[in-house]
Amino acid sequence: MRKSIPWADSSTDPAAGADQVAGSAISLRGASLELDGRRLWSELNLDIDAGEFLAVLGPNGAGKTSLLKVLLGLLPLSAGTATLAGQRPRRGSNLVGYVPQQKGFDADLGARGRDLVALGLMGHRYGRLIPGRETRRRVEAAIDAVGAQAYGGAPVGRLSGGEQQRLRIAQALISDPPVLLCDEPLLSLDLHHQREVVELLDTRRRVTDTAVVMVTHEINPVLPIVDRILYLVAGRWAVGPPSEVMTSERLSELYQTRIDVVRVQGRILVVGAAESMTSELPGADSPHHAHAVQPGRGARQRR
Repeated sequence: MRKSIPWADSSTDPAAGADQVAGSAISLRGASLELDGRRLWSELNLDIDAGEFLAVLGPNGAGKTSLLKVLLGLLPLSAGTATLAGQRPRRGSNLVGYVPQQKGFDADLGARGRDLVALGLMGHRYGRLIPGRETRRRVEAAIDAVGAQAYGGAPVGRLSGGEQQRLRIAQALISDPPVLLCDEPLLSLDLHHQREVVELLDTRRRVTDTAVVMVTHEINPVLPIVDRILYLVAGRWAVGPPSEVMTSERLSELYQTRIDVVRVQGRILVVGAAESMTSELPGADSPHHAHAVQPGRGARQRR
């Protein structure tokens, strides 16, 4: 049973509320996707539990963001099925919150932080947006929950990347969705703000049983807390705990060339055997490191 949060209001959607997640939060069965005649992935079978944190890794063009678009109802599958909380994905669904890639706002943009958060409730409406009392209450509660009280009234274009990301997370969560999709939410953030964003997402899923799916190249901040990894490469895929997926054997099989996964002082270094292959690895522009997952720490046990 999902726990409610202060800004939630299940009356806004008959499907919303604590009972909307019965079984898997996300389920993919025989899911395949082709774009412009190119197969991104096929026969993907995946169940994501309520409260689970899944990281989606892979080289550019592997179909990571396209997977999120399928779950957002923006792209149809070529074959197979996808469901969120037992329902087919659809545009504008209250069952899913979305944190897009980090992009800065124009410094002269007059919208305030709380205006950005309010779009999570009112973005589908036309004309001038005038939030009512209940909407304002929920916006302030969402801002408070992500620790953004100090700049909720500031112009969003004047805020740092980390501050803007906090507000985007509040916007994505204000409808209390059982599923949260994040597309490179750590992009362009320094290490301090990366840790802050990851901690926000981890706290959210633990407190409210929200399923989190994060597409990322910044694997170092998330490996200590993720439950499983979905790794996409050239139409192939692997899914499992980091200790099973992030191995030389598994990644070599996916890339169909020699890949070395080296553990040094509790960290992981992934290196391609050839220079051309290294450029295709996530974060390989400057070889990425990732914390090794310590037994009994970080990763949540699947139910």
